[in-house]
Amino acid sequence: MNVGLDVMGGDFAPTSTIEGAILARKELPVSDQIVLIGDQSVIQKQLAERNENPDQFKIIHASEVIEMGEHPLKAYKTKLDSSINVGFRLLKEKRIDTFSSAGNSGAILIGSIYSLSTVPGIIRPCIAAILPKINGGKTIVLDVGINTDPKPDVLYQFAILGSVYGKYIYNIKNPKVGLLNIGEEEKKGNLLSQTAYRLMKDSKDFNFIGNVEGRDFLSDKADVIVCDGFTGNVVIKLVESMQGYMSKQGLEGHVVEGLNYENLGGTPVLGIDSSVVVGHGIASALAIKNMLLLTKEIHKANLSEKIFNGFKN
Repeated sequence: MNVGLDVMGGDFAPTSTIEGAILARKELPVSDQIVLIGDQSVIQKQLAERNENPDQFKIIHASEVIEMGEHPLKAYKTKLDSSINVGFRLLKEKRIDTFSSAGNSGAILIGSIYSLSTVPGIIRPCIAAILPKINGGKTIVLDVGINTDPKPDVLYQFAILGSVYGKYIYNIKNPKVGLLNIGEEEKKGNLLSQTAYRLMKDSKDFNFIGNVEGRDFLSDKADVIVCDGFTGNVVIKLVESMQGYMSKQGLEGHVVEGLNYENLGGTPVLGIDSSVVVGHGIASALAIKNMLLLTKEIHKANLSEKIFNGFKN
């Protein structure tokens, strides 16, 4: 398997990305090749500084970088030799099997849609976050950042995507799907929430349990929590802040560890016909390593094919 990595993406790139790739190389079998995509001279220098043999990796040169603050669509269309653009080109040409980046998430979404294609029937791809349950399980929250103003039918599809993700990656047999709201009653919330509820409540595409609230994230009430990307991103950033505070206070346990984004690595772009994983912009070497390991697991699970079959049926 050829695992592609955007070396130039992320607030702490290329240091964190190179160090993460080195860590991943030690855990992946020899048959898996890590493909480093970015400025070749920078990559070689970073490897030399760490006394790492460049022959352990395959290096693909990309002369440009899409910065975190750039407009995603404009940058993707003009920086044709950026590490993100080159990564998607390699993925489309089947020269790599997976592509992961902690870079500009908007540009990654643009690349996912324009360079690849969405699963037939998907209106908008999305990304998810994984939170720990107090009982040891997992809660999938989506979207968490790339669809800030979706329509009700898009939220409906998020529920399907989250259910398929939970079933095939986290082995949840019949994921319970909840719609994030400010109350449990059907008519609570804004117009988006109320309309989405009416679409979801009689669905046979997933196991809808109704509205859930912010206090339900760590409970076993739902396995999949659906929300718009604006709300989801605020939730995840709050969780990160809480986790950092708890860690500094010396608190331990599976919940504290499970809230640590480094241990998860990243999230797949759900709803496209390939294996793309988005990492956190502040990703450390550990997070990059886990992002690369996650991309392999997602590819092995044929997640995009499972989603295709879920929508076909």
